[in-house]
Amino acid sequence: MLNKLKQFKDMRSQAKQLQSKLAEEAVTVQTAGGKIVMTIDGNLKMTGLAIDDELLSPSHKQKLQEAIKEAHEDALKKVQRIMAMKMKEMGGLPNIPGLS
Repeated sequence: MLNKLKQFKDMRSQAKQLQSKLAEEAVTVQTAGGKIVMTIDGNLKMTGLAIDDELLSPSHKQKLQEAIKEAHEDALKKVQRIMAMKMKEMGGLPNIPGLS
């Protein structure tokens, strides 16, 4: 029973350490044409968003929505790769194809 509690405490400590390391990471992406620039940190928190004035008019609403979605998806993919590599470095994941 005590062994299980120690394992839980160790896992919790490792998770906090990973979260701290991920907070130091950030990814900035830019849509084609540079109309949207988005920054997301390693904890998946958006820390920056810049939108070109041209996209702020009502006639460009759909274009703006698509550009934000595109930037967000791109940023998430890049952050997820960083997260996986950090977890692997900490011994939290086995070898993952494509990350070596």
